[in-house]
Amino acid sequence: MKQDIYDLTVEHILDNQEKAYRLAYSYVQDKDAALDVVQNAACQALEKCWGVKNSGALKTWYYRIVVNEALQYLRKYRREISTQPEDMKEEAYLEEGYDRADEDAQVFERVLKLPPDMKTVVLLRFYEQLSLAEIAKVTDTNLNTVKSRLYAALKKLRKSLEEMEYERA
Repeated sequence: MKQDIYDLTVEHILDNQEKAYRLAYSYVQDKDAALDVVQNAACQALEKCWGVKNSGALKTWYYRIVVNEALQYLRKYRREISTQPEDMKEEAYLEEGYDRADEDAQVFERVLKLPPDMKTVVLLRFYEQLSLAEIAKVTDTNLNTVKSRLYAALKKLRKSLEEMEYERA
């Protein structure tokens, strides 16, 4: 039984390397740092998988570890994050189905400037396609809190994009 959860964890980590990297990169904004975050998250997951009782929760459990590792990295190194579009175009979220148009890159840039709680909800919902219930598990918050953060983030993004359009005109 314990070996089963370990094997499932290994399989999940291997199958979701790119998603974990994209999520980590969205926080740390550095290729090498994102790889370090994912590596640390994988090590954490393998060390602690024995405590997972429901294999169906592996997805949200692992996302939570990646988010926590990224936030820990940012606290440890107190890095200034660059959100310049030219930095972003070569990176993971603009690869594999995310490379749509300049407007999408500008929206993504605005998402990265959101406060951390709002940014996490938006990234997990729209870029990783997690349900609100899954996001609540990943962030260890109440479902209503996730909904309110998403609503507030979308409102803030809408205002920011309207200002951007006004500036263009």
